[in-house]
Amino acid sequence: MADLKFYTNPMSRGQIVRWMLEEVGQPYETIVVDYAHMHDPEYALVNPMMKVPALVHDGRIVTECAAIIAYLADVFPAAGLAPSDSEKADYYRWLFFAAGPIEQAVTNHANGWDPSEERRRMFGYGSYDDAMAALAAHLAANDFVCGDRFTAADVYVGSQVLWGTQFGTMPSLDPFVAYAGRLERRPAYLRGKDIDNQLITEMKAKEDAQ
Repeated sequence: MADLKFYTNPMSRGQIVRWMLEEVGQPYETIVVDYAHMHDPEYALVNPMMKVPALVHDGRIVTECAAIIAYLADVFPAAGLAPSDSEKADYYRWLFFAAGPIEQAVTNHANGWDPSEERRRMFGYGSYDDAMAALAAHLAANDFVCGDRFTAADVYVGSQVLWGTQFGTMPSLDPFVAYAGRLERRPAYLRGKDIDNQLITEMKAKEDAQ
């Protein structure tokens, strides 16, 4: 039995790791960390950045969504979510592209921090439009990150696309919309959403009762 402790808040990027855990299919314990207590010294021992999600597996701590997802794919190979040798180039390329250029471009753009043409070389993604176009071109030619097979990279890249197109931080380009539609039908994705939505309902009910 896997000793997995999942520290999360259902209204956070913890939803990404929840989806991955459901894909992996191993038993895990959920520990909800309220935002009011995220800076408590006890939680700082788990993640000194004092944010969620975090994973503790057999006493080892992993933080950062992309790292947690890659870790789970590696340590639970039976789930079939790690890349084959022929898939590794696309797997690592786009996983890190989503965790780096896409994450930075989306965050900066949403805050109105788009670099001028003169300063684009200082930004790893060049421009928001360039980053969106690069990912869209890959997804236009492939059903999933590594071609025709779903892998752990799709949990992270897909979460970026699902969240971004839903909330308008990424454009609703045809490749993004089609890719999101394929992912939304996955049973593990639906299970994870149901769990987190139920936790959100419980948290809101508790807040209303106070």
